[in-house]
Amino acid sequence: QAQLVESGGGLAQAGGSLRLSCAASGRAFSRYHMGWFRQAAGKEREFVAAIRSSGGSTAYADSVKGRFTISRDNAKITVYLQMNSLKPEDTAVYYCAGASFISPTRWPATKPYDYEYWGQGTQVTVAS
Repeated sequence: QAQLVESGGGLAQAGGSLRLSCAASGRAFSRYHMGWFRQAAGKEREFVAAIRSSGGSTAYADSVKGRFTISRDNAKITVYLQMNSLKPEDTAVYYCAGASFISPTRWPATKPYDYEYWGQGTQVTVAS
């Protein structure tokens, strides 16, 4: 069964950086569109960033634009989220998600229901 496993979360100071990784099982994921979402306590899951299967197109939520960078290494079947200039409001559980197909009209896919596969999440806590 397809599986996504996140790592790299932890505690950071405001203004600091963290890099999240999402390792996928199965070569098929190298053809999947991938996204990162986050969910803070008591809030709904929200879109953070997405990257198309080729890596040629990326998209970001306004709240992270200019601070976060999504990338992928299809040879390693891994997706990354580099988070810089962290803020306390970035504190959340971060989830990696994969979609086997997203039509061009749906791109960027910012809704959780656009994605079929999910990781278990990794906690990111930013201290002020």
